[in-house]
Amino acid sequence: MYALIHRLVQEHRTTLVFTNTRAATERVVHQLKERYPAFYGNVLDADSEAEEEQAILEKEEAAPRKSLIGAHHGSLSREHRLRIEGMLKKGELRVVVCSTSLELGIDIGAIDLVVLLGSPKSVARSLQRIGRAGHQLHATAIGRIVVLDRDDLVECAVLVRSALARKIDRITIPQRCLDVLAQGLYGMAVESDQGVEDAWRTVTRAYPFATLTRKDYDAVLDYLAGETRGLDARRVYGKIALDRAAGTFRKRGRLARLIYLTNVGTIPDEANVRVKVGGVMIGTITEDFSERLKPGDVFVLGGEAYEFLYSRGMAAQVRPSAGRLPTVPSWISESLPLNHDLALEIQAFRSYLAQLLEGGKNDAQVADWVRSFLPVDEAAVRAIVAYAREQHRYSLIPHARRILIEQFRDGNKKHVIVHGAWGRRVNDVIARAVAYANAKLTGRDVELSVTDNGFTLRSTQPIHAARALRMLKPDDLDRLMELALERSEVLKRRFRHCAARSLMILRSYKGETRSVGRQQVSSQLILAAVRGLGRGFPILKETYREITEDLMDIRNAKAVLARVQSGEVALEERSGDLPSPFGFNLVLQGYTDLLKMEDRVEFVRRLHRMVLAEIAGERQRAEDVMPRVAFTYERLWDEQSSMERLKREDHERFLHEQLRTAERRVGLDADLSYHAHRLIDGETTGYPERFTAWLRELLRGTVPKAWPDDLVKRLMENGRRL
Repeated sequence: MYALIHRLVQEHRTTLVFTNTRAATERVVHQLKERYPAFYGNVLDADSEAEEEQAILEKEEAAPRKSLIGAHHGSLSREHRLRIEGMLKKGELRVVVCSTSLELGIDIGAIDLVVLLGSPKSVARSLQRIGRAGHQLHATAIGRIVVLDRDDLVECAVLVRSALARKIDRITIPQRCLDVLAQGLYGMAVESDQGVEDAWRTVTRAYPFATLTRKDYDAVLDYLAGETRGLDARRVYGKIALDRAAGTFRKRGRLARLIYLTNVGTIPDEANVRVKVGGVMIGTITEDFSERLKPGDVFVLGGEAYEFLYSRGMAAQVRPSAGRLPTVPSWISESLPLNHDLALEIQAFRSYLAQLLEGGKNDAQVADWVRSFLPVDEAAVRAIVAYAREQHRYSLIPHARRILIEQFRDGNKKHVIVHGAWGRRVNDVIARAVAYANAKLTGRDVELSVTDNGFTLRSTQPIHAARALRMLKPDDLDRLMELALERSEVLKRRFRHCAARSLMILRSYKGETRSVGRQQVSSQLILAAVRGLGRGFPILKETYREITEDLMDIRNAKAVLARVQSGEVALEERSGDLPSPFGFNLVLQGYTDLLKMEDRVEFVRRLHRMVLAEIAGERQRAEDVMPRVAFTYERLWDEQSSMERLKREDHERFLHEQLRTAERRVGLDADLSYHAHRLIDGETTGYPERFTAWLRELLRGTVPKAWPDDLVKRLMENGRRL
């Protein structure tokens, strides 16, 4: 992949590389510089403006000349981002790697190629990103999509077909946002005295409030007027004077205008959540990530697994959970959800594939159809056909009219994969509802992982996923989601956002700015009081709407369940010893924070070999790949870890041999040699000053250059601990 990116960059004047996460942006920049040091330099590492200019103005005859490279994403400072954008406009950067931060508002004629790493998850976003190239009269926008796995290949192929057919995703505008309504009505009152009926007509002329009910409108006015009992105990007071008899409302208090101007806005304040074991802080996570956690969820922080217990304010309490797979991967808060319209196109493509394969068509005939249907190259055609054929032979192909439910055991834990490529926002609703219904059936909670292509349930107890899906009725989904979200982290966090927008919590008052932590504590106290007022309280009602309609997609989830209820979509259950090929990425999600990238590739390859052996009916071959005494993913992970340990031990033996060769060349005395061998092994105590002084000289390059790079790198890494 990096070789391909490097070639594309060198063939063009200025390249913009889009990734889907900030971490991936940093990784791509690092890898390009590590793999091709003669070609890439980063002027932003320079110590001064003069050094920057010197790097930019390298002589043309220097071969090869370094291409200046930069990273751009939301976690970098504003100054850094502006600096990158300025250099890009001047044509001083050969390549910029970014996440979503350069999708909009960039008009730079120098960009002649856009590279998308992985699916952008929607047709509109792909066109928007590729449209950053060719910003000149009569120029053509050129983009390349680099796929990362077989699911990504199918997704991107269907996406390109939709883009060429001008099937752009539908836009969904949030409707009846009651917190925004509260802010707007307060602003109207601050401006002048208002008539209740006049304000109603004004509000409902706006498209997002065209379907607003009079009941919700009156409830918001009552809240603003302070007529909701019990909130004054939480220091939430009336902000307008409402005269129902006269049919008017106006501002209340001399500070009304100041309060409005210093608290207006819809973008919530955000901060990192501190993660603690007892009273000891071990790190931080983003709020977007924390709101996805529920008690019992496992995530990785600093290379260690922790189980989430509860949160208070901006602190999350956890406990170590070694040996358990993460249920919430670290990248999930950044990843873009698959657009539902694109998901439906993928489902339709799968339907055609299933029809051909189940109708007895051979690979050549299926390949001919794929070639005519998708604008992809021959390698992609072969890969798509092989992927579909393997899934068909091992299990069933899930599609628009069929939900595949796989069951298999992993040691003492039962796994159920529900295959449904509806997009993560829809799957989030259905998965939570299924988990809640299953808990009512069995009395036990389950571990839950959600992706764009389905979701996974894990438990040591029986899981009745198919029965739970059949029980779910579209009309009951709103109430069911309220129950499922009642004590969730996402409800706590999103209620704070809605409370701040509706001015229930003031971010700034009389010149004092309240921290996000104080806002969160206040919101949790208010939420406890609001729950007693019932579901009809407008700001609580808006919180549930925002979660289920904006963060999730309850409307399309209801459509899926309606098709299940009507029998239009069939539920097919399969049991086996292994997940089907379409389930690999769903299973792998729990390992993404534990395995390095190359180990993940090997992990999937070994699963693939085992499934191919099962398909071929070659039991002996399958047992050669993995003894079938008691197959578990933990066992596979342990074998992978053992292989890594052996590699490390081999590498350390190699480093010791390199050291012995180097010390003979320079005549290193026995005492320094003894301590250098200890340092390779990672020992960090008991080193004399004479050795540490020698090590400093070596790492500065003042000792004769008879030392191999691998050896110096290990001495440098371990030497930092001294």
